[in-house]
Amino acid sequence: MENIIVFSIAPVSAIIALAFAYGFYRSVLKLSEGNEKMVEIAEAVRKGARAYIKQQYKIVVIFFFFAALFLVFLSFVLKVQSLWTPFAFLTGGFFSGLAGFIGMTTATLASARTTNQARDSLDKALKVAFRSGAVMGLIVVGLALLDISLWFIVLHIWLKNSLVITTITMLSFGMGASLQALFARVGGGIYTKAADVGADLVGKVEAGIPEDDPRNPATIADNVGDNVGDVAGMGADLYESYTGAILSSAALGAAAYVLLNPSLAYNAVVLPMVIAGIGILASILGIYLVKTREGATQKQLLSSLGVGINVSSLIIIIGSFVSVKLLLPQNLGIFGSIVVGLVVGVIVGKSVEYYTSASYKPTLEVAEKAKTGEATVIIAGLSSGMISTAIPVITIACGIIGAFAFAGGFKNAIMGLYGIGVAAVGMLSTLGITLATDAYGPIADNAGGNAEMAGLDKVVRERTDALDSLGNTTAATGKGFAIGSAALTALALLAAYIEEVKAGMRHIINKGETVVVGLGKVFSNVEQVDHLTIENFMELFKVNLMNPKVIVGVFIGSMMSFMFSGLTMKAVGKVASKMVDEVRRQFREIKGILEGKTTPDYASCVEISIRGAQREMILPSSLAIIMPILTGILLGVPGVMGLLVGALGSGFILAIFMANAGGSWDNAKKFIEQGNLGGKGSPAHKAGVVGDTVGDPLKDTSGPSLNILIKLMSMISIVVAGLIVGYSIL
Repeated sequence: MENIIVFSIAPVSAIIALAFAYGFYRSVLKLSEGNEKMVEIAEAVRKGARAYIKQQYKIVVIFFFFAALFLVFLSFVLKVQSLWTPFAFLTGGFFSGLAGFIGMTTATLASARTTNQARDSLDKALKVAFRSGAVMGLIVVGLALLDISLWFIVLHIWLKNSLVITTITMLSFGMGASLQALFARVGGGIYTKAADVGADLVGKVEAGIPEDDPRNPATIADNVGDNVGDVAGMGADLYESYTGAILSSAALGAAAYVLLNPSLAYNAVVLPMVIAGIGILASILGIYLVKTREGATQKQLLSSLGVGINVSSLIIIIGSFVSVKLLLPQNLGIFGSIVVGLVVGVIVGKSVEYYTSASYKPTLEVAEKAKTGEATVIIAGLSSGMISTAIPVITIACGIIGAFAFAGGFKNAIMGLYGIGVAAVGMLSTLGITLATDAYGPIADNAGGNAEMAGLDKVVRERTDALDSLGNTTAATGKGFAIGSAALTALALLAAYIEEVKAGMRHIINKGETVVVGLGKVFSNVEQVDHLTIENFMELFKVNLMNPKVIVGVFIGSMMSFMFSGLTMKAVGKVASKMVDEVRRQFREIKGILEGKTTPDYASCVEISIRGAQREMILPSSLAIIMPILTGILLGVPGVMGLLVGALGSGFILAIFMANAGGSWDNAKKFIEQGNLGGKGSPAHKAGVVGDTVGDPLKDTSGPSLNILIKLMSMISIVVAGLIVGYSIL
């Protein structure tokens, strides 16, 4: 019997998350933004952020319109997809965009208020910044879990669709979220890093003025970029990670238990949703535990955030055990898979912290190399980033084997894959608070900019810089966390792709047609498809390393990671060049800027970033959409499987390298700016700025976008699986 009461934990928790997010939002708005100058600066940043989002969403709507038409064609004309697929796709994109917009709006409202609170104490500033970041975290998990719950209610409880059809249809919701996330991450990343590079190279290196100095024409664009890239972009990114983990594990749960134990299939499907719901409640409690004292060191500030995260993780462990005991008592090993996911997340996060924080040897060594110039600091950052991939890769590898084994995968492969999917859910279950630690960083960064431009006391900037430096570490940890969860989720999606291919075969058979696979194997009834195991499927479609289609797919998938990264980095360089030219022009032609007698033309720099980001994001995003479809049409199912494996392997490692190298360069520069190795204005500082500039597009544009690329290609492959089965050429 289906237990509706247990399932209700998911939608109720989602509503609670949205209620607390609104409460935190209202509490932030009650605080003062400070003096007239602080308000003016904050409003300029808000105006720029709104202008960017408005322009981006115009382009995204066009892409979604044509994508929805394509899905309508698959569903209503070819009839190789559920009729609900286009609608689920659109809601996924809408709620992902909404979550990013709300988070960004809150961040732009919170920055000046954080600055104003920093005039009183470090603790007050931390609470404002962190709880504003918590709005982003709770909005993401609240909207995601609510939308998933509503679709489950509509498709299964109301329309009485089978669990397999329901969960497979809901995967298209994840495609919408992934597509929106890619545009948000790529566009926002190009914007923020083009502005950042332009501001740093001309302002810091050439003109020798401080970061966020009001004399720098690019400083407002730089602060806008923090919000559209690191808040709206990261929010959309983790929204799709969260939904992808839940939806893929739910689909695998339905497929596994419908064959093994149909009476528990419903429980296997709702378990990921219930765990996510418990994680929301644990995150809310953890958020209230974050506080610090005046004069706290970086380690003490990091420890303050750690208290909230650790308590939330402990609660989710207890809640998960109770949930598995209640829903899947015959397979308590699933609880082991969940714990594996949590442990993997912690280790990956700590690894990223070790390689990017100025409190540890790797980043200190990068800073030390700045004394001998730009070339050595760049070499040191590259080598550190490459070496840093070892721990996350080994950890994820052990996590995959552990989650697979705990769930019984060596006896039944699909059960093991379900365990991997649930491990990803476990890793992301406390996203409400972990995303808060990430989103708070850009708020603290903007607070420091506000303090500098408003000419506040030195102690205010010191407090905001302390929060900003901590934010760099938590942001790097958040990126590592997102990349780690992407690896587990992408593997679960790879297994879900197999189930979607089977669903496509069912749709074709239900039209009265037959499916011919391999060497003339004919499927003419649905029962034949239903009883296909993963092992049978792999043998039937010849998905093995001796099939050239698979190998070609692996090469194409591996190439996509590098091609995509190259295009996004090139885009940053093109827009940044225009930004550099504009800042130089203003310094040269507008008299009195460097003397502080004339206000720069901030709006022109904002406009350059907006137009450049919108134009340059189209090609890499289009390639990510087209390549899985083209590969499937040309090489069939084996080619697509190879494509997804190649993209997962190369993209995961490349993303870790980029995020860690960039984070190390950034914190090495900040370490020098604190008065070490000659301090600001020294040759070491200029070398550090160049290293940070090189690392900016790696850590904030290309690297974070890769984990979306991996999952988006998987999601697109899943949605077009029916088309590939029926119409592939080879």
